Amino acid sequence: MAFQQVLSDKILAGFDKYKYSAVDTSPLSNYVMHPFWNGCVKLVPMWVAPNLLTLTGFLLLVVNFLFMIYYDMDFYASSRDQPDFLPIPNWLWLLCAFNNFMGHTLDGIDGKQARRTGTSSPLGELFDHGLDSWASFFLPVAMYSVFGRGEHGVGVYNVYLILLGVNFCFMASHWEKYNTGILFLPWGYDFSQIAMTCVYLITFMYGYEFWKFSLFGFTTAYIFAITMYVGFAVSIPISLWNIYLGYTNKTGKMLSLHESVRPLVSTLLLFALMLTWANYSSYNILEQHPRIFFTVTGTVFSNIACRLIIAQMSNTRCELVNWLLVPLFSIVIILCFLNLGVFEFYILTGYCIFALGSHIHFGVSVVKEMCKHFKINAFSIPKKE
Repeated sequence: MAFQQVLSDKILAGFDKYKYSAVDTSPLSNYVMHPFWNGCVKLVPMWVAPNLLTLTGFLLLVVNFLFMIYYDMDFYASSRDQPDFLPIPNWLWLLCAFNNFMGHTLDGIDGKQARRTGTSSPLGELFDHGLDSWASFFLPVAMYSVFGRGEHGVGVYNVYLILLGVNFCFMASHWEKYNTGILFLPWGYDFSQIAMTCVYLITFMYGYEFWKFSLFGFTTAYIFAITMYVGFAVSIPISLWNIYLGYTNKTGKMLSLHESVRPLVSTLLLFALMLTWANYSSYNILEQHPRIFFTVTGTVFSNIACRLIIAQMSNTRCELVNWLLVPLFSIVIILCFLNLGVFEFYILTGYCIFALGSHIHFGVSVVKEMCKHFKINAFSIPKKE
C-alpha cells in the first residue's frame, strides 16, 4: 500500500514552532497518579522509546476489546434473562483489569519517559492523544459487557448516547485548545480509568451477578448511565467557560465565531448521520449489531479528532468536513428511502472495514512523515555516540 503525503509543508512548519501547554487541576492526577507514575517510570529502561509505551498501552485495551468480541459480541453474556448465552469466563475480567490498569499507567508515563530520555517531540503528543481519541469508545462499550442487556441492563440506545457523550467531551478538550492554545486536561479521565479497573476486579471476584441489584428503584446499569450524563453536563460547560475566558482576557487565539466552531462541524455531522441511521434503519441495525455500530462511530470520530489535533498543534485551519463522512452520508440517504433489510448489515460491515483501513493508513502516513521531518525514529531511541 502506497502512503501518499497527508501533512502539507505548512503543517510541518507549524509543528516546528509548537510548544506544549496544558493545565491539569485534577486532585487525583496531581496527588495520586503523578507521584505513582513518577515512581513507575524509573523502572523503565532508558532505551525504551516513549511512543512504544503509548502504543503498548493502547494495544492492551485493544486486546480487551477483541476478547469481548469473541465472548460477548452482542452484549448478552452478562444477562441472566438470556440463558442461551454463555457467561464471560471469570479469568477474562482479571485480564481486563490488568490490561486496563497497565494501559492507563503506560499512558501516564510515556511523557515522563520522553522528558527523561530527552526525546520529547510533537510526534509524541500527537501519537498519545491520537490513540486516546480512538480508545475513548472503549469505556462505555466495556461497561456494557459488564452489565449486559436485559432486565438489569441498559438499552443499546442509551449506551450509544453515552458513547457519543464520551467522544464529545474528548473533542471539547481539543476544541478548547484550538481556541485558547491551552489543553485543559479533564478530571474525568483518571477517575474513569481507576473506576473501570475496580469494576473489572469486583466482577472477577464476585461475578457479573454482583451488579444485578437496584438502588432507589434504579439498576446499577442505569446509575452508571446517570453518572455519565451528569459528568457530561458538568464537563461541557467548563469547556465553554474556558473558551469564554480566553476571549474576555484576550489570551486565546481570538478567532471569529464561525472559525471558532469550525472543529465541531464534522463531529456533529457524524453524530447526526449515525443517529439517523440508527433511528431510520428498517433492519434495526443498532439493536442487531451494536458492537460494529460502536466501532464505526469510534473509528470515524478518531479520524476527525486526530485531524483537529494536527490543526491545533500546527496552528493551521481545521478542516470543515471529514472525507469519511461523504460515503456515510450516501449510505444514510439511501437507507432512508429504501428498505434494505439484512443488506444493511453488509453495508455497515463494509463501511467499518473501510473506515478502519482508512484511519490506520492515515495514522501510519502521519507518523512516517513526522519522523522524516524531525529526523527521528518513532519506536526506538538512537544510541548516542
